[in-house]
Amino acid sequence: MFEHILSRFRGDADFTTPMPEKDAQHALGALLVRAAKVDKAYLFEEVEQIDAVLMHMYKLNPVEAAKMRASCEKLEEDMPETEALAGILEKAISEADRLAAVAALWSVVFADGVEQQEEDDLLHAVEAVLGISPKVSKQLHDVEMAKRPLKRT
Repeated sequence: MFEHILSRFRGDADFTTPMPEKDAQHALGALLVRAAKVDKAYLFEEVEQIDAVLMHMYKLNPVEAAKMRASCEKLEEDMPETEALAGILEKAISEADRLAAVAALWSVVFADGVEQQEEDDLLHAVEAVLGISPKVSKQLHDVEMAKRPLKRT
């Protein structure tokens, strides 16, 4: 038993995050991660916002949200097609939940205070798959943008 405990400190044990199910919750989490990473900068503010979204939407505590985000990071890496992730959501959640998902995605985009074109393009692709009209999309964008100071590049 003592050797087992010591092996954890030496790094002998294999600590890998298991691949999560490809369900709506994990698909949204993976899209949140993708929205944060699309500008090639995965910042603490974005990670913090992803955790906050997961805690709020799925009634998780901070540790559960961080673990879920870690699983979603793995799913995001494994599924290169944004449309495939968005398709999981489109088939599994209601229209109201789709709107909430898009608002959550915009909140992650704005978490670092900078809106990049890559982020806009990603969100518009997700919105198209989810069947969100450009007019409604713009409203969701503007509401989330108003919540944070933002520099546009």
